[in-house]
Amino acid sequence: MEENQSRFTTEALVIKEMSVGESDRLVTLFTRDYGIIRAFAAGAKSIKSKKGTATSLLTYGSFTILKKKDTYKIYEATPIRLFFAAGSRIDVLALAQYFCELCGVIVSSGIPDGEFLRLILNSLHFLIKERRYPPLIKAITELRAAALAGFMPNLVACEGCGKFEDDIMYFNISEGRLLCPDCKANSGGLTPIDPTLLSAMRHIVYSEFSRLYSFTIPEESANRLSEITGKYITLQTDHRFAALDFYNTVKE
Repeated sequence: MEENQSRFTTEALVIKEMSVGESDRLVTLFTRDYGIIRAFAAGAKSIKSKKGTATSLLTYGSFTILKKKDTYKIYEATPIRLFFAAGSRIDVLALAQYFCELCGVIVSSGIPDGEFLRLILNSLHFLIKERRYPPLIKAITELRAAALAGFMPNLVACEGCGKFEDDIMYFNISEGRLLCPDCKANSGGLTPIDPTLLSAMRHIVYSEFSRLYSFTIPEESANRLSEITGKYITLQTDHRFAALDFYNTVKE
């Protein structure tokens, strides 16, 4: 092995791919051990290449990578799980690509983030394999991702008086805090939420991961929750998600 060159193996999800020339790929990997890395896959588009499937978008695989200075090259790649399925609904694929964009915005390069990777992999599973209602999976992913990224909202009780619940509570999307009807006076930018939405939001933020996906709400409530969490993650990260804009144009 060349001087100053190292080799390591890690599992990763392909969150972005770009063609380079006729047969090569530049892929963005959300790795289990090293955060986000961009790696060059020589010959990956060739029919005979063993790297082809593993370096495709929305594939989770095992990657052996050569690192020289700040350059990464994929030496070997083996697919573990393919989330992309031919013939999948356009809204589902758009949402999956949005999850990939979330990774790129939230996760740092070189910093392991196994809990967030676990969230994304499970959300892709429930979205594509279990065929759960897409807006609910979207809301779960967005709100839990916000909490993991340091944007956890305070949903325990009204910030003003400590009231736990009312027929309608109010969520301040810009500040991530909860207010009751009596304490909302003179506060702008508030979103009304009923007990169903509040209970769902609390579950997403505070539950153990093993129970994160273990609830359902009516589709109308899920759609409303998805609107709220979409605005929240966009505002908190200060990022306009192109994939989210596209999803909103094609969702059913």
